[in-house]
Amino acid sequence: MDLGAMSVSLSVKDLAVSKAFYEKLGFTQMGGDADQGWLILVNGQKVIGLFCGMFEGNIMTFTPGLEVGGFVEGDWTDVPEIEASLKAQGIEPVESNTAEKGPSGPAHIRLVDPDGSAILIDQHR
Repeated sequence: MDLGAMSVSLSVKDLAVSKAFYEKLGFTQMGGDADQGWLILVNGQKVIGLFCGMFEGNIMTFTPGLEVGGFVEGDWTDVPEIEASLKAQGIEPVESNTAEKGPSGPAHIRLVDPDGSAILIDQHR
């Protein structure tokens, strides 16, 4: 299964302060909406998401249909299909909105690995 681009989603206290800090490290804004409390920053092949007030802790994030630099054309694996595959292998998400979203399109699932690290699979389209 193709999970798409991998990034790190950081839970931040002050979006503007965090954005300014990461810009000093060479990151530039690729997407997001500061009014909604989130931004996506890139530096070459590295992607980080800054999220203010949306979740606690940092999360490793995979985005089906997205590769560094933009959305892919053609087919990719939708989150509901990824979720079904994981469940068939005995991996149960701790959070899912796929039942509300249908068989394709924007959706997300959240997993926790055996060591307690959070993993988000978050499809934007």
